[in-house]
Amino acid sequence: MAKSAARKQREKLAREGKRNPDLNRSIFAFADMRQRTTKTRAEKLNQQKHKRSLSYQSDDGLFYLRAKLAAIV
Repeated sequence: MAKSAARKQREKLAREGKRNPDLNRSIFAFADMRQRTTKTRAEKLNQQKHKRSLSYQSDDGLFYLRAKLAAIV
């Protein structure tokens, strides 16, 4: 591909020892700022990773503890 006139001018300034305008760009110019509409598979797995899975088959929990304390007292 051919070089644009602006790119040629930037390279000329850099050769002459002047500041390259590329260095003035913000870090956000290179970041992908597009917002995703849906989560990726990895994001879904990480979201569920640290959540406790509720166990409805066991009786361990707050209600069991309260019933046990009420029977003792």
